[in-house]
Amino acid sequence: MSTRLRLVVVGGGILGTMHALAGLRRGYEVIHLERDVVPRGASVRNFGLIWVGGRASGAELETALRARMLWENLARECGAFSFRPSGSLTLARTAHESAALEAAAKLPDAHERGFELWSGDEARAKNPAVTEKVLSALFCSKDAIVEPRLVLSALREHLRGMDTYTWIANRHVLEARSHGVRDHTGEWHDGDLVLCCIGASPGGFLAQVLENEPVRRVRLQMLETKPYEGALTSALADGDSLRYYPAYRGETTRALPPQDEVAAKWGAQMLLVKRMGGHLTIGDTHTYLEPFAFDVDEEPYRHLLVVATEILGPIPAVERRWSGVYSEVTDPSLLYLRRECEPGVFVITGPGGRGMTMSPAIAEETFS
Repeated sequence: MSTRLRLVVVGGGILGTMHALAGLRRGYEVIHLERDVVPRGASVRNFGLIWVGGRASGAELETALRARMLWENLARECGAFSFRPSGSLTLARTAHESAALEAAAKLPDAHERGFELWSGDEARAKNPAVTEKVLSALFCSKDAIVEPRLVLSALREHLRGMDTYTWIANRHVLEARSHGVRDHTGEWHDGDLVLCCIGASPGGFLAQVLENEPVRRVRLQMLETKPYEGALTSALADGDSLRYYPAYRGETTRALPPQDEVAAKWGAQMLLVKRMGGHLTIGDTHTYLEPFAFDVDEEPYRHLLVVATEILGPIPAVERRWSGVYSEVTDPSLLYLRRECEPGVFVITGPGGRGMTMSPAIAEETFS
């Protein structure tokens, strides 16, 4: 009879998968449940950015840096998702944006973030696709890229090589009791520890658990072009991203003129990543008021494509569009939510746009 401790993980997204991996490394037998055949939520509908530069000073930055190291280590073990330590460029097209980048480069922890302030010419010398409309750029050497459509399948294959790991798909968890959860087939899954990493689609008892918690859902829209042949050596962010990331908050960002009307309406910032196959992933938007639309709207896409063209020149035709929903905490003192809802049963959710970046460090903290 096995004397191993048993861990039940609910949720096959990036947060659940990182918790399954962390549990295995600590000697647990792991039962991993997923409601779909394969995960289809925010973990595959994102940029694949390991985004350190814009994080708030203190605990958020420390967690992001720890996670960045864990991602790099994991890539050496299981490199099928193409970890690329290519850094990122935040690009200024106005004098106000340039001033904000200069202020960021002087932050007390700028060195920890890997910040370097470049002129427009320096940015073009190192990233030849950037156009003359870019006045200056902030390079962040700590930022990295993975392939979101490949990460989860690559990690599952890695985990399946361990004889103490069991993956069970098509199981929707509906009920909890002390140290156990019941799925929609009526089967109970009991463990010494149960972790429900549920993303933005809680159901059953999980919806009730979160009803009064400081968590909201956020909807985004993104697109992807046909392969781009230009020389693009890093991820890109436009000046609007200075409005959304806490590292940049200060006098210079407060002095930025009002955001473009369409960008403000959709909470838009342009992030751009070149995928392994050459396709450009471009986004994103932020919508908070539910119920969310079931369709996607062309207005923010037109805006994002105009910005991308100003930064890169002509870009390939759009090949696909999609939307996604993720969960984020609204309490500024929290990076994510962890709650015990029954003895030995915890709900872990709400990292927001930090999820892909921080998931390995969040899982590590759960077991600390």
